[in-house]
Amino acid sequence: MGSPIHFEAPTALEYFATLVADDASLSVLEAAVAVAQEDLPGVDPQAVLAEVDALAERLRRRIPADAVPVQKLRLLNRYFFQELGFAGNVNNYYDRRNSYVPEVLRTRRGIPITLALLYVELAQQVGLKACGVSFPGHFLVKVHLPGGEVVIDPFDGRSLSREALEERLLPYRRRRGAFGDEEVPLGLYLQKAEPRAIVARLLRNLKEIHRAARDWQRLLPVLDRLVALLPEDWDERRDRALVHAELGRLDDAALDAAAYLRERPQAHDAAGLRSLLDAWRRRGAGRRH
Repeated sequence: MGSPIHFEAPTALEYFATLVADDASLSVLEAAVAVAQEDLPGVDPQAVLAEVDALAERLRRRIPADAVPVQKLRLLNRYFFQELGFAGNVNNYYDRRNSYVPEVLRTRRGIPITLALLYVELAQQVGLKACGVSFPGHFLVKVHLPGGEVVIDPFDGRSLSREALEERLLPYRRRRGAFGDEEVPLGLYLQKAEPRAIVARLLRNLKEIHRAARDWQRLLPVLDRLVALLPEDWDERRDRALVHAELGRLDDAALDAAAYLRERPQAHDAAGLRSLLDAWRRRGAGRRH
């Protein structure tokens, strides 16, 4: 009789990489849930998705069969923002847990992007045409209705007028110095965000939180996921090299730095990174001998 076959469960990173391997099958909500697994190892993504499905089903049972889209939208807004109590975490906006969908489900507090992910999922499950919008500085939700589009701030549930959106864009346009003929029309800022771009924005929020706190241990798994998500974004590979070095993982730092320099030999930081790479290789070789 043969020996029993043992199957190794995928690591959290391997599971995430599988989810984001192909655009056609990329589930943005499942990938966002998987982002939390490294920091919250007890998270079961399928259980979290089932919880979201249960919330959607509870709402679906309340919607009359003949409800028109605008009625569905009113019921969804009342359910999501008032009954369930989802809202922005005003008191602790930069808490990393605001970027973890399982925590946002538990506490009903989050940042715009995680709130938007949950809102859009419920909207779609009740038959509304909703999508996320990667608006500068603040993720939004857009709902298509027969009479036009409604743009909603998932942080507080407000519908935003064209004037309000233009006002929110003003600081961004000032920083870029794009006015007059160079000004990008508002509509281009309200395009549907693609799943890969949404997950990247979520991860980059976490990246900035951990980098500001110099929390290299938490930053490294975030960069691992950015590299898996965006394998041709060599800046993420460079940033991971620097974090590997901070953690004393010089061989890994050298591998990432070498990959970056192969692809970006003329980059503005190439000379500095080559010096670091030489130093990492010397120190790494010294430790092995």
